[in-house]
Amino acid sequence: MRFGTTLRKSIYPPWKAYYVDYEKLKKLLKDSDDSASPIDEDDDKWTDEDETAFVDELIHVQLEKVHRFQSEVAQKLRDRTTACEKKLEPLAVGIKGDQQQQKDDGAQTYAEAAKPEPAATAKQELKPEEREKLLKEVLAELDDITKEVNELEKYSRINYTAFFKATKKHDRKRGGAYRLRAFLETRLAAHPLNKEDHSPLLFRLSAMYSFVRQSLEGKTSEALSFAESTTGGESFTSHKFWIHKDNILEVKTVILRRLPVLVYNPQTSKVAEGSQRDPTLTSIYFDNPKFSLYTDKVNHTPNAGSLRLRWYGQLAEKPEIVFEKKEIKDGDASEEQRFPIKEKYIEQFIEGKYKMEKTIQKMEYQKKDAETIEGFKKAVDDIQSFIKKNELQPVLRANYTRTAFQIPGDDRVRISLDTNLATIREDSLDHDRPCRDPEDWHRRDIDGSQMEYPFKAIRKGEINRFPYALLEIKTKGMKKYEWIEDLMNSHLVKETPRFSKFVHGVAMLFDDNVNTFPFWLSDIDTDIRQEPQQAFEEEQERKKKAAEDDFAVGSLFGAKASPSYRPSVTSPVGSPVVSKSLTKRATSNASGLQTSQNVSDDIPSNGKKATEEPDSDEDDEGTALLKNPFSQSTGLRSLFPSFTSNSKYARAKQQDRIQLPPGVRDPGVWIKDQGPVRVEAKVWLANQRTYIKWQHVSVLLASLSLGLYNAAGEDNNIARSLAVVYTLIAAFTLAWGWGMYMWRMKLIKQRSGTDFDNVVGPMVVCVGLAVALVLNFAFKYNAIVNDKNRHAGHSSPNATLSGGERIELVR
Repeated sequence: MRFGTTLRKSIYPPWKAYYVDYEKLKKLLKDSDDSASPIDEDDDKWTDEDETAFVDELIHVQLEKVHRFQSEVAQKLRDRTTACEKKLEPLAVGIKGDQQQQKDDGAQTYAEAAKPEPAATAKQELKPEEREKLLKEVLAELDDITKEVNELEKYSRINYTAFFKATKKHDRKRGGAYRLRAFLETRLAAHPLNKEDHSPLLFRLSAMYSFVRQSLEGKTSEALSFAESTTGGESFTSHKFWIHKDNILEVKTVILRRLPVLVYNPQTSKVAEGSQRDPTLTSIYFDNPKFSLYTDKVNHTPNAGSLRLRWYGQLAEKPEIVFEKKEIKDGDASEEQRFPIKEKYIEQFIEGKYKMEKTIQKMEYQKKDAETIEGFKKAVDDIQSFIKKNELQPVLRANYTRTAFQIPGDDRVRISLDTNLATIREDSLDHDRPCRDPEDWHRRDIDGSQMEYPFKAIRKGEINRFPYALLEIKTKGMKKYEWIEDLMNSHLVKETPRFSKFVHGVAMLFDDNVNTFPFWLSDIDTDIRQEPQQAFEEEQERKKKAAEDDFAVGSLFGAKASPSYRPSVTSPVGSPVVSKSLTKRATSNASGLQTSQNVSDDIPSNGKKATEEPDSDEDDEGTALLKNPFSQSTGLRSLFPSFTSNSKYARAKQQDRIQLPPGVRDPGVWIKDQGPVRVEAKVWLANQRTYIKWQHVSVLLASLSLGLYNAAGEDNNIARSLAVVYTLIAAFTLAWGWGMYMWRMKLIKQRSGTDFDNVVGPMVVCVGLAVALVLNFAFKYNAIVNDKNRHAGHSSPNATLSGGERIELVR
């Protein structure tokens, strides 16, 4: 189906005048698909005036018209949603009044904070029939808003595709001297059709739907809840991002500080060799010549499904091949079915001639439980019927290298980093030049010769090399991880929700066969790198908008609006001022270059982190730049700010105390202080290494004092006295090192928040040695002067005898 026909069928009648005038663009391009009205014979004459007219119509007329209309409709929908919330406010206020008697002491409900006017208070006492009428009116309005939100999504996508189709047609037919693709992407960045995120609006609509539905069902105020629309605590939440190649190493080092790399071994899962490289994954995706699965996936059609074959490494190594079918349910939940299959049975299975009978017989012979066997049979039947129903065939191959991060045995946080992604045509749609043998399920030229990235032997037009790396973060349950939030909001990554390798590969390699494109397509050829300051400001703006939406949703259920927006100043990745320090520190840690011998570097200054990996937000370098921690200090502290503590954490903490919000008190016992004490080996060994260094200094001073005492002799009282002084300093060093070792060990065990660093001991040793050396020099200098004076007295011309007689010496 040609795109012009698809566009006409996709038009929402009330908005007909605001769609792209695709036919006008084709006329300006002097291109017509209608054989009944052929174009003039002089169409090949493409002048500068024609180029100007087409570009002006495409960019300055059609794009601005679509963008302006989309922005206006989106704002109207938000305003209508706010109006619905105001209509429901009297009912919500009444519910909050009922909950007033059950509130905690000292807590303030939203009804108190709102303090409605007398007129608004009068609306609380609605008659049952008026209440029901109001709820039904709001419900009808919500239905209309929801419908238009859905239509706006379709409107944005079809017009977005129209601009790319028109631009591609221009570049192919009239782009000999000037190509418009890069110019269009620049204009789309200024007039985005793909940046409108309707998720916050849908969340507010969902809250009102829940409120209205429960109110119409006659539930009491205690039963009103929004919890039924939330997901379960054990479900996974997935976030997808692009990473520029310049930032891959930095992202890896940020993750490596918290999660280890999972090493995959194709021979056995019990033996993992650390020297092996990251595994290469190959996925072959299925679709039909109409690309129905692709279209359903791009348009977020309910129950959209996808099918693929996947294996690790080269096919010649006989890896395990897995058939995987995924179906998207409501609410972005997915249902997966999978089973392993041998290479020799794949083609027969696709054709419906083989139903995995041998594998089933083997499972029955091994006496597997009936539930496992029935599940396997169901997966086989469902996938085979899915292939037959949709007339599926292999159309696309995706090859990439994966680095996985996860704590073994703990799947609460799972992160995968895919690099060197290449999508390759695997179809046989062109009967004259098929990419794959129609009688085979995969390309023999790739698997037979064991090609690897960058697949230089593949013909141009059959391969697309993705320019960025892909990061996917999966978290289990509702728990939030600060370091993950900081990474996701940083300038290092660009969020791309719903990104799919299958969708991207089809959009890039089969653009003539499909009539809808994903929104991320315009960002492929742009530089996704961001300035840290820009990323930081965007993060703050998102948090502010999220807080406003939370306030609106919470007001319906009598919940006190919590200030979820809190400006950040020390975000370890998101904050622009600490990006460079994070890069330097993370890279050095990952490379094994940290060789510090100082206890203040090896032992965290805050005892809170003594039992876990120090978080990067403890390096308060960002705070030091944004707010001078010594700006209000006076006296000796302003001259010697590090006298009390030498750590960056302590210096910032002394002037940046946390002030709890009103109504929040210190719990007394922190969660971190509960449970058994778990101390990392490097923390314990750092304390021992520091103690050994002190003993080393003590032994050196003792050896010096012993050598000095033995060499002095009985008559050299000065040297012997200095030897005693050095011995006392050595004894002090020995005692201080042992005392600090025991003190720090106690702090580690107690999870104390006291600083570990202490400069008193080093200062005493340094001052004692300096005084001893100065006295040694002074006494030695005085002895030399006295010796010279005595020598001069014995050499004088006159000498006095013991008897008092004076003798003159004659030459």
